[in-house]
Amino acid sequence: MQTPEPLGGTRPTSRDVARTAGVSQATVSLVLGDKWRGRVSERTAGSVREAARSLGYRPNLAARNLRLGRTRTALLVVPALTNEFFAHVYTGAAAAAAAHGFGVVLYPSPEGLGPARDPFASAQAALDGVLASSMATDALEAFRGTDLPLVMLDSDPAAPGAAAHVNLDVAEGTRRVTGHLLGLGHRRFLHLASAAPSWTFDVRAATLAHALSGAEVRTVRSPLNIADAWEAAGRALAAPGPRPTAVICDDDILAVGVCKAARRLGLRVPEDLSVTGFDDMALATAVEPELTTVRLPAEEFGRRGMEALLAVLAGEPPRPVSLPVELVPRGSSGPAPAS
Repeated sequence: MQTPEPLGGTRPTSRDVARTAGVSQATVSLVLGDKWRGRVSERTAGSVREAARSLGYRPNLAARNLRLGRTRTALLVVPALTNEFFAHVYTGAAAAAAAHGFGVVLYPSPEGLGPARDPFASAQAALDGVLASSMATDALEAFRGTDLPLVMLDSDPAAPGAAAHVNLDVAEGTRRVTGHLLGLGHRRFLHLASAAPSWTFDVRAATLAHALSGAEVRTVRSPLNIADAWEAAGRALAAPGPRPTAVICDDDILAVGVCKAARRLGLRVPEDLSVTGFDDMALATAVEPELTTVRLPAEEFGRRGMEALLAVLAGEPPRPVSLPVELVPRGSSGPAPAS
């Protein structure tokens, strides 16, 4: 077979492949699109594949996908890139996407507080679907009312507008934390809650209130950063009246702020004050004592979310998913101090 060089040394095209194989461009499209059986002979298909190989031809997938109306690209919207949890969610989603020939674009919405702006001139032209993780209720208006399927992660399963929901069992995680501390004899609690308006934090607060209905509980809110948590916890722990013996935090980041505040006040963790977190990211074992916390399967969470989106795109009926979580007791929790 003669193998002519593409004109001008440019990238070979399907026209070059057709000319080399002695067939039409339509035949090239059938063979390289794996739709040739019953239309083209085995011999001709082999000639086309050999011509493509010898020329180093690669299909222009972007142009092909635009013709088909599919870009095989999903958008993952997260509240911020500073939280390690969302990096693991992305890793899981990207791995599941890659297994099906999809890519994932990561897009942070400022602090998860809406509205998330469409990062493309036309989202419908650039995307096949959207994953949204742990977003505030009104943060996704840019994507509602479009033809893009939306899969919500860590969000209210009763909220309208989503094609599917994938959640973590954060209520069970909260029950395990409170049961652990009650079993250690604690009866005075501080709940250092996230200030972000999110379904997942609302669930934790409601579950905690129910589980500790017979105990003394004070709630203080803080943005999700160590400095603000340090300040908020310091004020609460230094307030007049009986001091709490345990602090339940909505996130490991908040828990680290509490530990810093406790040290500044001369309190020992856990001898004077037990502290628990939520997430079990690297930060939980970077402090001393290491944090008692709730482990969330972040990568599996992202993977299951992407699989749900792929199922929706394939026309399969969505099934709600709730992933189990695990309490990880470590050195930051201990028996309540004697009154």
